[in-house]
Amino acid sequence: MVDFIWNLASFVVALGILVTVHEYGHFWVARRNNVKVIRFSIGFGPALWSKTDKLGTEYVVALIPLGGYVRMLDERVDQIDEQDKAKTFNIKSVYQRIAIIAAGPFANFGFAIVAFYLMFLIGVPSLKPIMGNIEPNSIASVAQLPSNAEIVEVAGIKTSTWQDVNLALVGKIGDDSIEFKTLTSDSQYITTTLLNTENWQFLPEKMSALTSLGIMPYRPPALSELMRVEPNSPADIAGFEIGDKLLTINDEKINNSWMFFSDKIKLFPNSEVTITIERKGNIETLVVTPEGVKTNEQLIGYLGVSPKFEPWPPAHQIELAYGPIDAFSQSITRTWNLVTLSFDMIGKLITGEISTKNLSGPIAIAQGAGNSAGYGFVYFLGFLALISINLGIINLLPLPVLDGGHLLYYFIELVTGTPVSNKVQEIGFKFGAIALLALMSIALFNDFSRL
Repeated sequence: MVDFIWNLASFVVALGILVTVHEYGHFWVARRNNVKVIRFSIGFGPALWSKTDKLGTEYVVALIPLGGYVRMLDERVDQIDEQDKAKTFNIKSVYQRIAIIAAGPFANFGFAIVAFYLMFLIGVPSLKPIMGNIEPNSIASVAQLPSNAEIVEVAGIKTSTWQDVNLALVGKIGDDSIEFKTLTSDSQYITTTLLNTENWQFLPEKMSALTSLGIMPYRPPALSELMRVEPNSPADIAGFEIGDKLLTINDEKINNSWMFFSDKIKLFPNSEVTITIERKGNIETLVVTPEGVKTNEQLIGYLGVSPKFEPWPPAHQIELAYGPIDAFSQSITRTWNLVTLSFDMIGKLITGEISTKNLSGPIAIAQGAGNSAGYGFVYFLGFLALISINLGIINLLPLPVLDGGHLLYYFIELVTGTPVSNKVQEIGFKFGAIALLALMSIALFNDFSRL
C-alpha cells in the first residue's frame, strides 16, 4: 500500500509538471499572438482552485489530474463581442495557428533539455556497461560476444552507461543485426562483434533487452546476508529479518554461497526447510515452508528474500557530471537522441517490425515515477525529461484529437488555401478518438499483464 501511494503521488506530481509545461507553451504563444485565453486548466472535471487575472483568463486546478487544456476564444463556438473579434483563435493566420498548436509539444522538448541540463550539471552516479557472463546458446553466445568486457558502442552509438546501452538496443528492435564494440580490461584494442538478431524474441513483460540477447550485466557477488525480506512472504511469516546471516539449510553448510542457498530453496516447494542463521551474534534456527511457484512448467520453492552484495568496484563506477557549457551540449544531444529514437519506434510499430506489447501505459509510468523519485532528485529529473519527450511526440501524432491532428489540418489549409471543412474535421475527430482509445486500451492491457 505504501508503494502504491508513493507511486501515485509521484505520478500526479510528474504529470502535473509536464501538463503545465505543455499547456503553458500553447498559452504563451497564444498571448503573444493576441489571442484571448478564456481558461488555463490543469486537470479535468470540477475545479479545486481557480483564479481569474486582469485579462479575463481563468486559471484552474481541477479534480482529475490526467491532462489539461487551454481554451481560447473562438467565434465558431463562442458568442463574440465586436471588440474581441480580433482576439479569436480562428481569425488568426494559418501560420499563427500552427505556431500556437505546435508550441505545446515543443515546450515539452524544451523542458526535457532543461531537465537533462540540470541533471548533468548536478551529476548522475552511474555504472559502466561492463558485462558479466554470457548465457550459453544465446544470441550473444552464438556471436561469440566476449564476457567480462565493457560495451563501448552499440550500433554506432557511444555507450558510457547501461542506460545508453538499453536505449541503443531499443532503437534496434526489429533489425536483423546489431553491432557491438567491446573492450576488455587486459587489452587496449576494441573488439567488434555482429549479433544476428533475425530471430530476436524480446518480450518486455518478461525480460530486458539485454537478457533477451543473453547478456548478463556484471554485478558484485551476493553474500549470504539478507538485505530484504518481502512483506507477507514465507520468510517474513517464518520470522526472517534483514541482516540475518545464513549458515545452514537442512544441516548443510551454506559457506557464504548465495547461489548454493538459492538453488537449495528451489528444491523444496511447499515443503518445510530448517535454516540456521546468525542474528546479532546469536545462533537461531527457523523453520520455513517455501511457497511453490510455477516457472517454465516446473514447480520451485520461493522464500521471498534478497541478498546483500559486495560493494561495487571503483573501476565500474562513473559519475556523469559536466560544466555549464558541456552540460548544455549533452542535454541537447540526449534530447535529440530520444526524440529520434521515439519516432523510429513509432515507425516500427506502424510497420509491424515491433509488437504492440512494447507499449506502456499510466500504470508503468506511475511505477517509473515512483522508482525514479525514490532513487533521488537527479533520477527523477531524468524520468521527467524522458516522459516529457514522449508526451510531446504523442501530441504530434497526426490524430485529429491531438495537436498533431490540428497541425495536419492547418498544413492542408496552407497547401490548398482553404480550411478543411467542418464535416471532414468531425469525421477525423471521431476516427482519432477511436484510434487513441484503442492505443490506450492496448497500453493498459500491457500494464496489467506485467503486474
